Amino acid sequence: MATKILVHGSGHKAASWKETVSYMTKDEEILCPGLSSILEGKEADYKNLYSSFVNYCNKMEGQIHLCGLSLGGILALNYVLDFPEKVKTLVLIGTPYKIPKLAFRFQNIVFRFLPKSVFETMAFDKKDTFVLGNTMKNLDFSGRINQIECPALILCGEKDSANMKSAYYLSQNMKNAELKVIKNTGHIVNEENPKVLAEILNEYYSQNR
Repeated sequence: MATKILVHGSGHKAASWKETVSYMTKDEEILCPGLSSILEGKEADYKNLYSSFVNYCNKMEGQIHLCGLSLGGILALNYVLDFPEKVKTLVLIGTPYKIPKLAFRFQNIVFRFLPKSVFETMAFDKKDTFVLGNTMKNLDFSGRINQIECPALILCGEKDSANMKSAYYLSQNMKNAELKVIKNTGHIVNEENPKVLAEILNEYYSQNR
C-alpha cells in the first residue's frame, strides 16, 4: 500500500491537516511532515528544504501518494519531476507552477512590517521566511509540466483568485490531470473546508489504489 504524504504551506504547520485527516479513510498510512522539522537545523533556503524533502520521501518504501498545498505543492511538483517513478498520484492544492514576481514583491513588503509574533503560527520564523522566499523567486516549472505522467488532481478554492490561473494551466498541461474547483473556499482549503477536501481525496485515492 502506498503511503499518503500531505504537505502544508508556508503559512501553516503540519497540524493544519489534522481535521482533514480525521475525515479521511485510513486504509493507507497518512503522514503530515513539518517542513521546519525535516530541515533538521539547516538554513531554510529552498535548496536545503527541497533536499530535505527528497530525503524524507525517498525513505518511504515503494511508491507514495503525494499531496501538497501552496509551498507544499511546489515541493511535490518539484519532486515528481525529479522522481517520477516514486509518485503513484499527485494532488496539488492552490499551487503556482512558477513564482508570481509582482505578488511575491508585494508579499515581502507586507511581511517586513509584521511583528515576529505573527510568524509563530507559520512554518518558519520571520528570518527564515525571508530567506526561503528570496531563494524561490526564480522558480519556474512551466517548461517541464508536460513531463508528468502519473494521475494528478489539481484543486483550487473558488475564492483563491491568485492561484486559479495556475490551476487551469497545470490541469491542461499534464497528461493525466483533472481539475476540481472547491466552492466557497479560499486558498487554505485544508482549514477552510476540511471535510469536503477529505471527501474529494477519499474518492480520488479509492480510484487510484
